[in-house]
Amino acid sequence: MERLQKVIAHAGLASRRKAEELILEGKVTVNGKVVRELGVKVSGNDRVEVAGVPVEKEEPVYFILYKPRGVISSAIDDKGRKTVTDFFPQIKERIYPVGRLDYDTSGILIMTNDGDFANLLMHPSNQVEKTYVAKVKGIPLREKLKSLEKGIMLEDGKTAPAKVKFMSLDKKKETSIIELTIHEGKNLQVRRMFEAIGHPVLKLKRETYAFLDLKGLKTGDARELSPHEVKQLRSLAKFGK
Repeated sequence: MERLQKVIAHAGLASRRKAEELILEGKVTVNGKVVRELGVKVSGNDRVEVAGVPVEKEEPVYFILYKPRGVISSAIDDKGRKTVTDFFPQIKERIYPVGRLDYDTSGILIMTNDGDFANLLMHPSNQVEKTYVAKVKGIPLREKLKSLEKGIMLEDGKTAPAKVKFMSLDKKKETSIIELTIHEGKNLQVRRMFEAIGHPVLKLKRETYAFLDLKGLKTGDARELSPHEVKQLRSLAKFGK
């Protein structure tokens, strides 16, 4: 017997958190009856449906994608724009991104159908580091970069301490390249952090996610994670560095 939200997550229909929302909204049935309680457990003999779609357990799959700019970090888009799932036409499992990179940001993105795994990596306390390289307007003073390192106040709270590295500058164009490592996942966080110090982002790329990087991949390419890599990610999310 397993909790209903876990069964839905393992089927690749949604993360466990989203599955809980679907249950509370009355969109899940077990053997034809609507279930609205989160504590319900089901067995393999029970017929589970989400919005009328039967839940069939999928084998978990794990990938990294080199997301291009101009692509939506979603399984579907109601405006018909290209999404990250469009890069996996050969994958029969219903995969979705772990977290998101905004439309104009490129870089590494984890894709899976394992809701528990996705929820673990996205949990605010997971401490998994992500490194971004940003091209910003202007040339930030050292004290401004120091404020990013210490944590900076945004409208939704103060950011955790970050690692900041000044990479290069272009005096003619008055732009700088800054490397920023964070372990949080606030909406548009990196862009808002640089905006807060007066140096808006012109171009942004996520270079690494924990120990994973983009080596060997071109924009739009993907590769499957090894079982060892998946195990390492789980361990990092649970216990930190």
